[in-house]
Amino acid sequence: MSQNRSFVRVGTCLLIAVILVCLGLLVGIIIPNIILSQAEQKFGAASPKLSSTQHLYLASVILFQSTDLTQPTNPAGTEINVTINQGETVPSILAKLEQAGLIANQDAFRSYLQYTGLDTSLKAGEYRLNPAMPPVEIAKAIQSSVSPDVTFSILPGWRLEEIAYSLPGTGLSITADEFLTAVKIKPEGYSFSTCLSGDSLEGFLFPGSYTFPRETIISQLLPQVLMNFEGQVTNEIRNGFTNQGLDLCQAATMASIVQREAMLEEEMPLIASVFYNRLHSGIALESDPTVQYALGYNQSQATWWTNPLSQSDLDVNDLYNTYLYNGLPPGPISNPGIEALQAVAFPAQTTYYYFRSACDGSGRHTFAETFEEHVANGCP
Repeated sequence: MSQNRSFVRVGTCLLIAVILVCLGLLVGIIIPNIILSQAEQKFGAASPKLSSTQHLYLASVILFQSTDLTQPTNPAGTEINVTINQGETVPSILAKLEQAGLIANQDAFRSYLQYTGLDTSLKAGEYRLNPAMPPVEIAKAIQSSVSPDVTFSILPGWRLEEIAYSLPGTGLSITADEFLTAVKIKPEGYSFSTCLSGDSLEGFLFPGSYTFPRETIISQLLPQVLMNFEGQVTNEIRNGFTNQGLDLCQAATMASIVQREAMLEEEMPLIASVFYNRLHSGIALESDPTVQYALGYNQSQATWWTNPLSQSDLDVNDLYNTYLYNGLPPGPISNPGIEALQAVAFPAQTTYYYFRSACDGSGRHTFAETFEEHVANGCP
């Protein structure tokens, strides 16, 4: 009997050791890698001067406070003159930016500067900045006050209005109203010109950073952005759309939804597969971002993407509401990046009809074949 008890004790110890090793791997390797990967996808590469500990810490901070870094403090703001003096300290600069209403969170902004290494290259000078600029763009703008060229950025998943209201802070003289008027004019000579069904170029302004001379006008800017879409969406991708039974405009619409739904690039083909399965089965897509697009700007939340949605929001009678209307909405709801477009061209092959956010805060989703499984995947 004593020998049996010894075997039990040994077995128990081994089990505990295995559990501890697994926990160690989860805490020490898997979770940090997820954090670092998400930070790089959302904010770009970290400064190579950071230690591994600093890298992980700053990545965690800016992910947790990402809203304060990617959302402008006032989408309808006007330009403000800001002076950064020679030798002025970083805390003084941050206080000045916050006082001017350009950033909402000094700590988050400083962490982003440290993460990217931009904190060591702030330049003295006179700047014309705008609360309509996301803080991450303000950080880049105060790196140089004398460049004849400016950087104009479009983030994946931005809708036209978000692009428009970021323009005044770029250094270009193009106004938001001028931009929004121009994108409602149907252009000729592009591969998507013949299939445009909406009343704007939503979905075809390819995300990325563009460098333009400061004197660039809207008629010079738009063709370059649209031609970037033409160049990035290769024949292989276009053939993928065709194989899925979609024309270019339908594919851009699907990709715009996938872009807004996905937090992780690796899940985009899975999310695309869910929407394809629902489309082919005649089931409504029931995508929250399409409702958010229909609702437009939320004054109280200061965002174009209302969150959370109420039941009355889900009942809004609009053709973009995919809870009420089957099939794809009339047009794209955002401007998707290449990863979302590729996911629509080459979706995963699954039997999933549902997905929802995982309960671990990782940004991942849980997928299900049946509604019962979908409900069971809900958070406690």
